Order: sequence, then C-alpha cells, then structure tokens
Amino acid sequence: MDGCWQVVELKVGMHCDRCIKSIKKAIKTIDDMESYQLEKETNKVTVTGNITPEEVVKALQKIGKTVTYWGE
Repeated sequence: MDGCWQVVELKVGMHCDRCIKSIKKAIKTIDDMESYQLEKETNKVTVTGNITPEEVVKALQKIGKTVTYWGE
C-alpha cells in the first residue's frame, strides 16, 4: 500500500521521558517519514511524510501505546 504526502495527527499517551524516547524511536522506523513533532502537554503526535495514518498507528501500537486520531 503506497502512502501519499500526509500529515498524520494522533493522540498518544506520553507521561515520561522514557515514553517519549520510545515513541520517537518507533516513529523513526516508519519508511518515508519526513518529520515529526511531539507535544507532551497535549499528548499530540504529528508525523509528516509519504506515509499512511495506519503505518503510524501500527508503529506506535507495536510499542504498546494506545493511539487515537486527533479530534476523535
């Protein structure tokens, strides 16, 4: 499944530096990920690139994170 250029916004619990490190590491494994931003105060993760929302969700669920789409 080919992605197209997208900005994916998700809500992911990040409560400590260890959580944040593992989220960053998981995001960096996504093929064609261009950039990402974590907002600890709002638990918002924004990932940009030639990706699909499903790829990002799967990468974060693989490390045991509960993920919901931003705005749901």
